[in-house]
Amino acid sequence: MATVRGCDFPEHLFYDVLNQIWYAPLGDGTLRVGWTSIAVVLAGKILVFTPKRSGLDFEKNRSFATVEGGKWVGAAKAAFDGKVVAHNAALVERPEIANADPYGEGWMLIVRPAEPNWQTGLVTGEAVAGAFEAWMAAEGVEGCGPT
Repeated sequence: MATVRGCDFPEHLFYDVLNQIWYAPLGDGTLRVGWTSIAVVLAGKILVFTPKRSGLDFEKNRSFATVEGGKWVGAAKAAFDGKVVAHNAALVERPEIANADPYGEGWMLIVRPAEPNWQTGLVTGEAVAGAFEAWMAAEGVEGCGPT
């Protein structure tokens, strides 16, 4: 686990640092998708989660879900082209679980990438801490700790 400025980032995940999205391979060609710990802190209390419907295609850098928080409303953007396989129904019903457990029960979607090289441009492993430290410094983000 990488911890940067009080924010946790499991190193086995693949991260789209600019969009603050993580991807976890599930072994069957699909990926579980969620928001990073810093994303939920910056958004504030998550109030509404609206996923793209199952079976629909999505495009790289386009929305595959909309999230409304106490401090931010916007799109969760995909790092690659693909198809939505499923969404987290519990998150639709209780969006605040994203704040409590962004890497567990607060996951957003299950997706199937259109291409086998979906991880191109994503960060994983030992590179995670440095990538998030650089992003936080560039964006002026203090971190996940008390403010």
